[in-house]
Amino acid sequence: MSEDDTQRTAESEARGAELRENIALTDARRAEEEVARAQDEKEAAEEQEEKLSRKEKRLREKAERVSAEADRARAEADETAAAATASAGSVSGARVASPGVGTGTDPNAQAAASSGSASGFPGSERVPDAAQRPEVLVGGVFVGSFLVARILKRIFD
Repeated sequence: MSEDDTQRTAESEARGAELRENIALTDARRAEEEVARAQDEKEAAEEQEEKLSRKEKRLREKAERVSAEADRARAEADETAAAATASAGSVSGARVASPGVGTGTDPNAQAAASSGSASGFPGSERVPDAAQRPEVLVGGVFVGSFLVARILKRIFD
């Protein structure tokens, strides 16, 4: 080989070594950037975790407050029901002024409310208990209206 070819070969090998060096440095920088990105993601995840734990704590405290308020409301309702039961016998209009019977009402208050003779319509105390059910009453109204319609049809035809 000639001296010129040897020199070109040496320059090409030097240039190749420089390129490999640049590639190695670029790879090192990429790895460094990946580490930094992973660190940023880790910090973001920790911040998100902290934010969610604060939210969880705030919601648990709210649930405890609501639970305490519900307990207080139940206690007040029980006291009111007990007071209504105690005063039901002494007031003549207690059945008229009572707020009604619900699922949370004291059983004694329910018994006192159902012992009266007042019902949904006049003369209901003479009707058997089975006939006082709402579905029986609706059926009776239907049959009665059907009969009235048939009578009116006969009259006007």
